[in-house]
Amino acid sequence: MKTLCGIVVLMGMFLLAGCGGDSNNDSDTTADQSTHPNILFVVLDDLGVDQFQVFGYGGETKVDPPADTASINAIANAGVRFRNAWSMPTCSTTRAATFSGQYPFRTGVMNAITSSDLANSQISPYMLTTPKLLRQQGYVSGLIGKMHLTGSDVDPNNNPLGDGAMRKLGWDYFMGYLDGAPFPIDTTAGGVKPTGTYACGFVPNTTADPVNGADYGICYLPNGTHQSLTRTAAAPAPGRTCAEMGGIFDPNADYDENRRQDLNFDVQNGYYVGQWVVNNEDGSDEVIRPSDPRSRGYRVTLETDNAIDWIEQTRQQQPNKPWMLSVGYAAIHTPLQPPPASLLPHPIDPDAPVTKLDLLGCVTPKGDAFSEQGGPNVVSDLSAFAQSRAVAQHMLEAMDHEFGRLLVTTGIATRDENGALHYNPDSNTVVVIVGDNGTYGPSVKLPFDYTRAKGTPYQTGVWVPLIVTGPADIVSNPNRDEEAMVNTTDLYSLFAELAGIDLSQVKQTLRLDAEPLLPYLKEPGRTSIRDTNFTEVGLNQTAQTPPPCVVESLNICVDIFPQSDVCEDQGGTWYGPTDTDPGFPDCCAVNAERISDGKQPWDLFPEIQNAIRNDTYKLVSMETRNCDTGVLETTDEFYEINESKDVDQLKLDREEDNLLAGKTPDQLTSEQEQNYNDLKQRMTTLLDTQVDCPGDGNGDLLVNQTDLDEWQKWSTENGGHSSWYDFNHDGFTNTDDKAIIEQNMGKNCRL
Repeated sequence: MKTLCGIVVLMGMFLLAGCGGDSNNDSDTTADQSTHPNILFVVLDDLGVDQFQVFGYGGETKVDPPADTASINAIANAGVRFRNAWSMPTCSTTRAATFSGQYPFRTGVMNAITSSDLANSQISPYMLTTPKLLRQQGYVSGLIGKMHLTGSDVDPNNNPLGDGAMRKLGWDYFMGYLDGAPFPIDTTAGGVKPTGTYACGFVPNTTADPVNGADYGICYLPNGTHQSLTRTAAAPAPGRTCAEMGGIFDPNADYDENRRQDLNFDVQNGYYVGQWVVNNEDGSDEVIRPSDPRSRGYRVTLETDNAIDWIEQTRQQQPNKPWMLSVGYAAIHTPLQPPPASLLPHPIDPDAPVTKLDLLGCVTPKGDAFSEQGGPNVVSDLSAFAQSRAVAQHMLEAMDHEFGRLLVTTGIATRDENGALHYNPDSNTVVVIVGDNGTYGPSVKLPFDYTRAKGTPYQTGVWVPLIVTGPADIVSNPNRDEEAMVNTTDLYSLFAELAGIDLSQVKQTLRLDAEPLLPYLKEPGRTSIRDTNFTEVGLNQTAQTPPPCVVESLNICVDIFPQSDVCEDQGGTWYGPTDTDPGFPDCCAVNAERISDGKQPWDLFPEIQNAIRNDTYKLVSMETRNCDTGVLETTDEFYEINESKDVDQLKLDREEDNLLAGKTPDQLTSEQEQNYNDLKQRMTTLLDTQVDCPGDGNGDLLVNQTDLDEWQKWSTENGGHSSWYDFNHDGFTNTDDKAIIEQNMGKNCRL
């Protein structure tokens, strides 16, 4: 933005020199900055600590053996494993916090961003994001894959930054997607058969589906060519092999030059066909459509290919500059879709029962897997969840394979004669791996709690893996666990520390919540910097409440998802409008209908969920709307928790372990009451630091002529729809918002 330099100075960033307008190429930084380490930042989607044996978990071996994550394990064993790291409960909240160093109540990103969410709940272009911060030290920045910080073309009116969003947020280069997940699975498999035929988006073999499966056929490729494919031991499902190649498989057929016209190369299909957005260094943008060969093939493989290309090109074109590459892998976010068998660590027998996953494993458990009250049905729940966990585990193992390929191809790691991966400190690259939130419910590994997983502030929802590996001058005494409480906001501080930027002088001015992380890497046994940890999730700003969606597996109704397919992708049942039914306006209306039918109402998704903890205790505070009164009602829960690797000693915040259940705080033990009161006060004090400044759209806490100028710009750009100057949250930037600026002109909210 043209006003960024002035805003940064106003915010107190006097230690950062060389503001250069809107350019992403800092021409004022000419010194050789190669002494600073490169940074490879890898974000794993929907992967909590429950998935990883290297953190002490991964599943109960007899029932559900851990995933084989040899590449991640190698990096973890070469560095520091943070065993007490908290994220936010959803992806956008965590990613926004990571790149801003601020909790959600400051960024406005309170939940995963959907197409109905206004710009007020997206990362602001006025924010000093990590790539903008590091540019001052000469860093070149790239972003590959998902980061989910803005809206997308699903609703352009709520996406004021458009396809160039990531450039405007600070990255020099971006190749990925702006949506929160791969699009739903195309159950026609490219128009081959009617909707609903192929649950996994490709044609299975005949063992998996004797009716619609096929062991041979023609693979039509997007470049106009074709191949004849037949089932073999190396390719047990030719339909999936064709999808991996980017093609559409015509089952049990011979080549027909007219057949291609019947096929649909324009529809996205889960992990196998997407749409990519590119922000080039020269300022140009490109949208790679689903029909383009570059957008077809297994998404995690494409993400890895593009990451390798960016690192190699950056090294060639700017060899004296350090770089930071953020890779947002899609896995293991829904839709759950089997990956290429060639990426798995163990071969699959084409005639073994596991190939049934080709038919059944892509459907998130719901419906008859649950009782009418939302609890699990004994008959079908175990098989439904086993299928989900098996596919999710394969997706994790495939991603681990590709992550290893990224490291080895770029020289960040090497392989020995036995194929084992070893971090290469001579690469001068710090590798940071983190999960964006806990695992999604159906994929959660025992003994963690699938009912309190992603989307909730409970341990299964926010306890994530965090791994940092680097050269010896950065990581001392590698292959160790760090038990101190850390937060994903602290990564903002770590990236600054690695770049030689001291944030201590401006932390208060910027309202940063990030705490230093580098001391834990350099000083084994370092005392904890945090004495509490915090997480939260709520509702984003929308002009209208999204329709209701019921997630039976969690016995909950949510007003979050704007489209039916997004609801269904999360294992939900859509209660909003359809072509033949107006549906229900909100979850209260859904429950009113259930009560009138003599059924138990669904739980309502709390509008505000906060959690704070110390070393031993955790306070969870929920604010849920009462459908009868319309008032938000607050409920506190209180738990004793720990991070024991001994699953018999592990203390999670399960429903039955709520110390406040049926009690008032004064009925707790004296120790418990003291900790409860302390955490309650600390949460209140923290939340009270948020400043409401009507008329301030650029976040400098001043209402002045700059705000009028920026309002003028946004009132014309993107048709005057949603922007950070839409103060009344009606979806328009118009004279009503200008009046709010004028009413508050001259206000100094810094006081």
